[in-house]
Amino acid sequence: MAVIVKYVVERNGEEVMTFSSKQQADAYDKMLDLADELVPFLAASELLEEAKQEELAMYLAKHKDDLMNLLKGKKPVVKARAAAKPKAKSAA
Repeated sequence: MAVIVKYVVERNGEEVMTFSSKQQADAYDKMLDLADELVPFLAASELLEEAKQEELAMYLAKHKDDLMNLLKGKKPVVKARAAAKPKAKSAA
């Protein structure tokens, strides 16, 4: 019989995600905490409806490292897209 350790991230009494390592679970929990803090910040702008505020907060929390670099004035790192269009061949 095998023993399997699982780390569960829970919010408001509801299981959100399960991880096999504590480090991953803690990182996800921190991301959710950041998203929770961003919602009131976005709500203060009155630019978006509540559902969009929550979606944007999650997006910003997931990409916090890129966002921090942008806020510090660093140029964004362009990541290669899986379905990038092939470059046209030059006729030389």
